[in-house]
Amino acid sequence: MRLVLASNNAKKLAELSVLLAPAGVELVTQGSLGVGEADEPHASFVENALVKARHAAAAAGGAAIADDSGLCVAALGGAPGVISAHYADIALRSGDRETQRRAQDDANNRLLLERLAAATDRRAHFISTLIALRAADDPEPLIAVGRWPGEIATERRGSGGFGYDPLMFIPALGKTVAELPADVKNAHSHRAIAARAMLALLRDVWHLG
Repeated sequence: MRLVLASNNAKKLAELSVLLAPAGVELVTQGSLGVGEADEPHASFVENALVKARHAAAAAGGAAIADDSGLCVAALGGAPGVISAHYADIALRSGDRETQRRAQDDANNRLLLERLAAATDRRAHFISTLIALRAADDPEPLIAVGRWPGEIATERRGSGGFGYDPLMFIPALGKTVAELPADVKNAHSHRAIAARAMLALLRDVWHLG
């Protein structure tokens, strides 16, 4: 079954393609079909994921899946939350998409460290909300949520991953996410947890695989 992924993130496509393959799912990005990105106006991950999935399903005329994910920090009342990707308000530099993403990631991490400078409670978790629809008007969306707990380090460590990975320390693994090999990250991450739950739903409800 083909699912349109409501994202143009190549790393997200690769990760979810592997995780959902056992259900016989083939993922294609919305961008490859000429579908633009949806607005994400809501305050919760589930609402934004649903908007993105409906947009992709309507534009592509078929089944779609969306992921809305981010970082929630206890001492900041759950921030940066749904604005994790654009936590710091910066003027994006000219250049390709990857260069702009790195600049945004750097600014986001600096801002997070500044706001936690005096914090003793550094608990945080990554969250991924996956929503799959058979069509834009599907009355029964499949919803799967994954949470990956950790704590915010006092300085960046590691060169892997992206986003807040250099600051997110996972006590159970003794490393920041950016220090983990890709296969270890993909086996333990919030998106992996959500994808395993989604895989079960695809099999049980949609009878795939």
